[in-house]
Amino acid sequence: MLPGLGLQRALALLGLAAALRPRSNLSAAHWSHLHPANMLSSCKADRLYHSKALTSPYPGSRIERSRVPKDKVGWLTQWEDYNPVEYTAAAVLAGPKWADPQLSDKNFSPKFNERDGEVERTSRNGLYVVENGRPRNPVGRTGLTGRGLLGRWGPNHAADPVVTRWKRDGSGNKIAHPVTGKNILQFVAIKRRDCGEWAIPGGMVDPGEKISATLKREFGEEALNSLQKSPEERASLEKQLQRLFSQEHFVVYRGYVDDPRNTDNAWMETEAVNYHDETGETMDNLPLEAGDDAGMVKWVDISEKLKLYANHSYFIKLVTEKRGAHWREDPGPECRD
Repeated sequence: MLPGLGLQRALALLGLAAALRPRSNLSAAHWSHLHPANMLSSCKADRLYHSKALTSPYPGSRIERSRVPKDKVGWLTQWEDYNPVEYTAAAVLAGPKWADPQLSDKNFSPKFNERDGEVERTSRNGLYVVENGRPRNPVGRTGLTGRGLLGRWGPNHAADPVVTRWKRDGSGNKIAHPVTGKNILQFVAIKRRDCGEWAIPGGMVDPGEKISATLKREFGEEALNSLQKSPEERASLEKQLQRLFSQEHFVVYRGYVDDPRNTDNAWMETEAVNYHDETGETMDNLPLEAGDDAGMVKWVDISEKLKLYANHSYFIKLVTEKRGAHWREDPGPECRD
């Protein structure tokens, strides 16, 4: 045991070190995208990485978080006067099937940092500390304890399908940006009903569900309104979706998400995957129609001017780098005050 550290903390530190090393099946270049320090811009990453998880009021409420100064976000910084607000939404406390019970429930004994039956309680960022029976946000303080709107204690796993195509003119030719000369990518974006922000059409991974199934299901529900289709229409959509999601794709990001719903004890993690329709023919046969949690859906031109939910803009930026597409006009340093 390390001096001055409990077993859980020691394991967490070792797990974090392991999580930040390249894995054998990932190249070093690919792993750099998954490294928390490289999330968003590499410079000033500490400011950008954990900012939306500090905002008030908490989504869907009038709850104000305790203010957390930038220099006190990290858990390694001692802060004896830290006094976060405790909040778990009534919808979560009502006990829906997607939510855990309260930790005080005598019949609830979660197995943190491992797969707990059908519920995945491991983190993409390695082992996390469990303190006084509660999992601790691996990035730092948020000014709020409890679960807020999140169902699970600890990591809440989601999947985000980034569906792209090239922007084309009436003759079918790719359109290049007039300044950079790089071709312009478009992606399918939805406008969230809960906050009104544009986002990637993703959602939560159901217990026992494979990520690949979540990606396809969420895209169908939110961008194609599959839940409201007749059985015949749904079967036709399923065939076309299978064609799209069986095409060449790559994992954009795996790990912690700077989400406004995060708390000290519950946080969002995701796997974002890019499915690219190179010719545009597959998506031409899939009419976009908002459904489920989406208020609107449309194709959006990709550039640095995008303002998206959580850190979805970062995922989109990584896609443009992979595809060699246009992102920003100014080739200078990306860090700005």
